[in-house]
Amino acid sequence: MGSIQYGGSDAPIHIEDRALAHLKVVIATKLRRQESFTLSWKHADGDTVGRSTIWVHPSIPLRFVFDDPDAASLNAQWIERLMHSANSTGGISLVDEVLEVQS
Repeated sequence: MGSIQYGGSDAPIHIEDRALAHLKVVIATKLRRQESFTLSWKHADGDTVGRSTIWVHPSIPLRFVFDDPDAASLNAQWIERLMHSANSTGGISLVDEVLEVQS
């Protein structure tokens, strides 16, 4: 279970490593373009039940921490789906991974 450390908050945002790897690509793309947006997620098991949203802005410090030392292979369809949500008025919603179906 990885985490995002955002701004001066001492409370990390816990997100599974594979999902975090995909979020990192989308968030880095948006911030590189100097775009602000919201990020919403359901709380991880063991955290307080509920969901949260933060405002992500290029001037606020951000750190991605992964438990797994090896980088996850990325799913382009999942990144595309996350990027689509990032460009919506609702901001990024951590959606489930899109699995590629072999025909």
